[in-house]
Amino acid sequence: MPKMKSKSSLKKRIKITGSGKVIRMKQFSGCKHIRANKSKRQVRSFRKDTVIHPTDLKRLKKVIPGL
Repeated sequence: MPKMKSKSSLKKRIKITGSGKVIRMKQFSGCKHIRANKSKRQVRSFRKDTVIHPTDLKRLKKVIPGL
């Protein structure tokens, strides 16, 4: 049986903390795309990281086997 490959695109978008939580950017391309229509406050908030909700971890574990 061959090894199971993990999604490279997802590996670039998430990080795992020391305590085991999975962190993602609030909106991946939100602060770059059509910035003129967004308020400064909105763009600043997109730069922050957030913890992935526990219910979404089930789907992520299928895509990245070592998670």
